[in-house]
Amino acid sequence: MKGLYSIGIYVASFHLKLIALFNNKLKQGVDGRKETFKKLKQSISTSDKTFWFHCASLGEYEQGLPVFEALKKEHPDYKVILSFFSPSGYEVRKTAKIADVVVYLPLDTIKNAKRFLDITNPDYILFVKYDIWPNFLHEIKKRQLKAVLISAVFRKDQTFFKWYGGYMKSALFAFDHIFTQDENSKFLLNNIGYNSVTVSGDTRFDRVVNQLKIDNSLSFIKNFKYNKLCIVFGSTWPEDDKLYLDFINANENSDIKFIIAPHNIKTSYITSLKSQLTIKTICYSDLLDQNLAGYNVFVLDTIGYLSKVYSYADIAYVGGGAGTTGLHNILEPAVFGIPILIGENYEKFPEAKNLIKEGGVTSISSSQQLESVITSLVKDKSLRTKQGNINKNFIQKNRGAVIQILNYIRI
Repeated sequence: MKGLYSIGIYVASFHLKLIALFNNKLKQGVDGRKETFKKLKQSISTSDKTFWFHCASLGEYEQGLPVFEALKKEHPDYKVILSFFSPSGYEVRKTAKIADVVVYLPLDTIKNAKRFLDITNPDYILFVKYDIWPNFLHEIKKRQLKAVLISAVFRKDQTFFKWYGGYMKSALFAFDHIFTQDENSKFLLNNIGYNSVTVSGDTRFDRVVNQLKIDNSLSFIKNFKYNKLCIVFGSTWPEDDKLYLDFINANENSDIKFIIAPHNIKTSYITSLKSQLTIKTICYSDLLDQNLAGYNVFVLDTIGYLSKVYSYADIAYVGGGAGTTGLHNILEPAVFGIPILIGENYEKFPEAKNLIKEGGVTSISSSQQLESVITSLVKDKSLRTKQGNINKNFIQKNRGAVIQILNYIRI
């Protein structure tokens, strides 16, 4: 299995370089990996004490950030190496303040693993959620380096739990401890003989609670909302657009304000989105027009504001669940105590399943259903308050994962 896996990585590397000629996102990753070892050598010396934090992409970074920040605060003399596998994470956080150097993780060959660890020699390693690279992890175990996996989620259909998954399975034993989000993940690990497990929950709960401790005010959103009821459609995809656009267009003469924060903010997509809106719309990129209160729709065609924008919402729709891209973070609006709508594809997201069961989140599958649910919430303030409180209380009772992880990590 080890040999087949390594051959597969080399084959994948060849194909990635080929496809990258025609795909800008893949090209970013291929080109970025060429710079990894150079950047590490420029930033890390053999005498440095270091943390290595690895995340697959941006979502995992946000998940791990409260732990990263706490460790950096406790050990300010340690340098932080932050690695990403995906351009979606690297390109957004390549200047992250938490890190001394941000790099792409090299492809998972034995040679790359040895070279990476020779340069960095990390004193402590944290992987987030599920980005398991066996050649790196076997080298970590061989060198007896300290490593933990946090906010992990496992499913029985993963390779680790199959008869042919021995090499992948053994890689998990490189971690001194695994902190899982749920009991089922712990059960699956126990079944393969891995017992150093704690069900700590999801560090994202701690992350979003911290959002309440900062100033979330945005003058341009305040001016746009103008003290009216506001519905935010966050991290939306074209499949989500099909569900809500008719409702927005039908409310030209209402007192409702709408904010759309698309996942894709490329000019071509924003232009297409605006062309489908028949009511008065303004984009963040057009903020030279200061009469924001006169608009019905605000399109947030930039990044970095959505978590604060949710603080102005009375109702939120979170995208990703209408298609197959994956539901985006519903905890960000939930912490502000507002009702939430999502698409119908949420089975892989335990927080969504739990909040649907408790009644704070509603899954919708058609534009007609969205109209019905939102209309009920708009008309009934007590219903909005009830559902919002369910979400807010759910966040509060599930916080604390960071404390458990920090109590284990002793340096």
